[in-house]
Amino acid sequence: MTKKRKIVDARADSEGDITHVKFEDNSRFTSVEQAIPMADRGEIENTHVVRAADKKTHLRTNPDSKKSNNLDDMAGDK
Repeated sequence: MTKKRKIVDARADSEGDITHVKFEDNSRFTSVEQAIPMADRGEIENTHVVRAADKKTHLRTNPDSKKSNNLDDMAGDK
């Protein structure tokens, strides 16, 4: 079994939508378009994909009591 990747940083566009994530031990950011299939396959720790009829498909961290691992907080969109 492969080790799950951990998101340690995120970037958002001017509208506050997460566009890129950075994985632990990576020096570059990965687009959300590339990360969504990874999350679908269960390759990203503490993250799932949201598909809502009225919104764009996006990544979301699993609910817990920590704010520091929320993508919006990582991107500085508080």
